[in-house]
Amino acid sequence: MTIYCGQVFVNFIRRGLAHPLFSLVALTGLVLVVPLGLRLALGWSSPLGYLSDLGVASALIVLLHRRPWWLGLPVLSVWSLMTLATAELVSAVGRLPDVADLHYLLDPQFLENSSGGGFAQPWLAAALALGLAIWLASRWAGRSRSAPGLPRRAWIVPPLLLLAHGGVQYLHPGEEDQWRLFNLPHQLLTVGLGEGQARLEVWLEGDRVDLPPQMAGLTRLDLKGRKLLPAPGRARNVLVVVLEGIPGAYVGVNRQALHSSYRENPMPQLSAWAERGMNTPDYVLHSHQTIRGLYAMLCGDYDKLDNGTPKGVEMLTLTRRNRDCLPARLRQQGFATHYLQGAGLRFMAKDRIMPHIGFDATRGREWFANPSYLDFPWGMDDRAFFEGALDYVGQLRQKQQPWMLTLLTVGTHQPYSAPEEYLQRHDTPKQAAVGYLDDALGQFLAELERRGVLKDTLVVVTSDESHGIDGVRLASSWGFNLVLAPEREQLPRVKSGVYGHVDLSASVLDYFGFPVPATLSGRSLFRDYRTGREIMSFTNGKLRYHDGRGTLTECDFQQHCRYYASEGFIAERATFLGRYGGKRARQIASRAAALDRTLLRTALNRRYQFGSPARIPLRAQVPDDWADNLIGAQYLEMPKGSHTRVRLTVRSVDPQQDAYILLKAKEFEQDVPLGLPAEVRVTAEQPLVMDFGFDNPESRKAFSFHLLGHGLGAIEVSDFSVITELPGQAESLDEVPDDEDAQSS
Repeated sequence: MTIYCGQVFVNFIRRGLAHPLFSLVALTGLVLVVPLGLRLALGWSSPLGYLSDLGVASALIVLLHRRPWWLGLPVLSVWSLMTLATAELVSAVGRLPDVADLHYLLDPQFLENSSGGGFAQPWLAAALALGLAIWLASRWAGRSRSAPGLPRRAWIVPPLLLLAHGGVQYLHPGEEDQWRLFNLPHQLLTVGLGEGQARLEVWLEGDRVDLPPQMAGLTRLDLKGRKLLPAPGRARNVLVVVLEGIPGAYVGVNRQALHSSYRENPMPQLSAWAERGMNTPDYVLHSHQTIRGLYAMLCGDYDKLDNGTPKGVEMLTLTRRNRDCLPARLRQQGFATHYLQGAGLRFMAKDRIMPHIGFDATRGREWFANPSYLDFPWGMDDRAFFEGALDYVGQLRQKQQPWMLTLLTVGTHQPYSAPEEYLQRHDTPKQAAVGYLDDALGQFLAELERRGVLKDTLVVVTSDESHGIDGVRLASSWGFNLVLAPEREQLPRVKSGVYGHVDLSASVLDYFGFPVPATLSGRSLFRDYRTGREIMSFTNGKLRYHDGRGTLTECDFQQHCRYYASEGFIAERATFLGRYGGKRARQIASRAAALDRTLLRTALNRRYQFGSPARIPLRAQVPDDWADNLIGAQYLEMPKGSHTRVRLTVRSVDPQQDAYILLKAKEFEQDVPLGLPAEVRVTAEQPLVMDFGFDNPESRKAFSFHLLGHGLGAIEVSDFSVITELPGQAESLDEVPDDEDAQSS
């Protein structure tokens, strides 16, 4: 009986699959029902998003219905990959992917770090695979039957839906995130059309040469405001606490001041401390990436407003501008300057950058003697980090010399670090990690107060970047700045005006009454200004510029700009005024390009040395391409038509132990095939010596080298030189240009 019932069921399935209309139903379920379900499941509900899904689904249906399976399969496979990439990238980094990001789904490192060993949305991967399998099965079962065709008027539906979407976007542009408004194929189509329009505008305008942008409002040092303190500050020391990825919306004072609709309170301890200090609600983060945020706040300059070589790396080739960074300036005033982070120092070359900009001591994960409470790939969990930082502060206070200490946490970096009890109390690992950081920070500040540190120390609590918040306007650019000073009663709880990381160095120097070098940009947080100021940021692929006169402009990378009436930069809402492209849009882009070149005018003729005589202990295994990277050559830029040469020397420092070394190259985190050898065995007598080059037929940005090694001993990377120049130019790997040469390159 069981066998008979099974046969009946199988025959029923076969007849159903072979039905002439079933392949259409299966196709519709795959390309329409799955993406609509994705929006409902993840809370991306937006009328425009549903309209975009309908437009793309109808286009796929009319294009693929009754077409051969061998034609439909690759199209639907790519579409499925795009859908999965959208969910994965939004879950991991809070942005809509582009074509270059599709490799993430094949990258074990991405899957491990961003989602704990698998897809962030495993049900979506299963639904797409099942839908694709059912569609294939229906095509195979019905191969001998001809499915009815669609009416001719069905071809009108996709363009009508997409045109309707574009019309609504034009008349009522949404402030929501791109993934709420667009299906990825639709967004890529829109980008392509925008590029074509931009080329047409340039062609119609002819060979006009735009005037150089006006830069004084962005680059000048402005100390003309009214001082908040009648005399130099009473603090003797400086403590800068940098929290990984925390947005300004997490601070209650900021939410109240800007009337934010974000009602959650993920960091109550930080919000409570904010009630006791001076807060700057309209505080702008200029870019993503830790090294860029650190550079802006410590050197008083915008980092690259694109994916070019970080200025901290560029600074390594200069020997004058680095003397004006905040640590160097405080050292000139007699301070002992220290940098401490919970992660290793070699990633993004912080082991070289921090000493170069004036830190007497630069310490990372290896400094901590206290044990971690969690096993975290990036380094110390936040509770253990702040316990170690308390010991560090205690050591500094035992000396007579005033000090500056900069701390950087890592626990709220992907894949997020939190104990099981926090994971059970929160919906996501990210929220749990934020809660864990908040409690650790609260205990740290309370202990500083108990020990009397706050009585003689200027404390600044801020973040390096923002990991964003779904549905919160400009959350990716919204930072915070909490000042705890001995003069707490004389400072306002809410500091009015627009400020950003570019202002922090000038502010600290101004607080003490020290001279502020004219090479620094920005304003002082310890002054009030009657007028607005110009300021820029580049986050989530959007270039934003506030003119200081009530207008905020937001441009995409196709130089399509929208402008809004907004008194400040960060605001709950802004009034849409219009859009433009062409020359006006190029002026915004040219301002950003000019800020990118404040250190070096070109990425050509750059020679970077990332090697050092330091002894680098190896791990038995290399589980992480990023956290276990042994060299700091990340996110470099190579101009179009240039040639890059790399020279590398690695040896084992222990005669009794072998090391195994592998060099990878990635562009936008995607592996780049350069013909590099597989893993190489290295000994003390037989070092690894490489000297190779590659051409850059197109501009490369976010280009990273990953030097990975494992074994029982330690290695020395005595040379890791990277030089980029035009083909045929004489290479010089032994000369490091001084500032004057670099500026004229």
